[in-house]
Amino acid sequence: MLIVLGLGALGYAARTDQQALLVGAALLLALVTAPLSGLPRWTALVAYPVAFIVSMLPPGLPLRPIDLAVALLVLTGLGILVLREGELNEELRWRRKTVQALQTASLGLVGASDAFGISRAAVDILDDLHVAPNVAFVAYRQGTPYILTARGAFSRYVGQPIHPSNNDSASVQADNWVAEEVLALLLREERRFFTVLPVEDRLEQHLGLLVLTSPLQPLTGEERAVVSSFAQLLASQLGQLQVIDELNEANDLTLRSLSSALEYRDDDTGGHTTRVVSLSVRLGHTLGWAEERVRALRWGAYLHDLGKLAIPDRILHKRGGLDSEERQIIQGHALLGYDLLQDLHFLPAETLDLVRYHHERWDGTGYPTGLRGHNIPEPARLFAIVDVYDALTNARPYKGAWTQERALEEIRLQAGRHFDPHYVEVFVRMMSEQDDASLVQ
Repeated sequence: MLIVLGLGALGYAARTDQQALLVGAALLLALVTAPLSGLPRWTALVAYPVAFIVSMLPPGLPLRPIDLAVALLVLTGLGILVLREGELNEELRWRRKTVQALQTASLGLVGASDAFGISRAAVDILDDLHVAPNVAFVAYRQGTPYILTARGAFSRYVGQPIHPSNNDSASVQADNWVAEEVLALLLREERRFFTVLPVEDRLEQHLGLLVLTSPLQPLTGEERAVVSSFAQLLASQLGQLQVIDELNEANDLTLRSLSSALEYRDDDTGGHTTRVVSLSVRLGHTLGWAEERVRALRWGAYLHDLGKLAIPDRILHKRGGLDSEERQIIQGHALLGYDLLQDLHFLPAETLDLVRYHHERWDGTGYPTGLRGHNIPEPARLFAIVDVYDALTNARPYKGAWTQERALEEIRLQAGRHFDPHYVEVFVRMMSEQDDASLVQ
């Protein structure tokens, strides 16, 4: 509406030779159209000269130098106004885009569960900002740099280790020329302008490099500041992930040591814990469980018989059969183990569920609470199969070791009674595929 009003005022001023109105209308038109994108933003710069020429057309109106000078000044002012307004709008759009990208990056980085997911989220956001067509994040694996994730021309080198061009066997993690080796992967015209930013945690531990290249232009100061912010955000998330991984490794070592102490006391099981941990993890992966869930399963397998520490030796190592009172004491080890673990707050609920419920049965006749079917937590359902299979296939004081075929047949027979039928199917198939692989080898 204002554009139409401005154009109408320009036309009226041109026909009536009112130069002041002509300038005012042109200024109004410039203010309205300058924030627009594309051709409309130049409306005032085109319409004013046309209107000025029209105003000079009637005979008897000579073109005075002062009128021409005023017109040139007005035209120059309009041009500056339009260009400056365009720059401000472009800067505003960039800042809005940057803020949105930072918000998206924060969600993506927080939602990522490993180094690859974190770095991919950061590189994706930088790619969306179009600060550079070629972006790569270089990480380190056992001291050797490699491109973990990338966009643009770097994409074809994802996963490729970066070796010294002079075949130097020394560690390259601290060497300044790692970036040069990464840049050398691209054609010269693809890396005419480049930016390399180290990714370091708060302790200045080197976690990787962000490398950006462009064939056309370098990063502006504002773009470089944004990329630096992303590098710091990436470093923060990678550093936090590293701390969590180290903590989990320490917890894993502690729980493994605890299970070893238990197995040393209950030596009749002869490596039982090690075997059921390995087999449980395999079955969890076969079922497609996420790594965090598999870790909870592994920790539960380490601790499943922790409650036996409170069982008297006369019962735990009794060679003959147990009477009803002794059997009740033995069956209490599941709840005892669960209670002993209550103060270990880093243990996930699935680990505690496995310790408490791994002797429940699918048909509801198990202990300690008689849960039935899908009411039994999944880790406990899975582990029950592995625990019984290992007990069957290894010698105990009261029985000899069964063959694998006989043990698997018993597991099949107990599907729907002792065990979850679906998990039995997957377990038997997994063990059969293992046999087939052994035969091939």
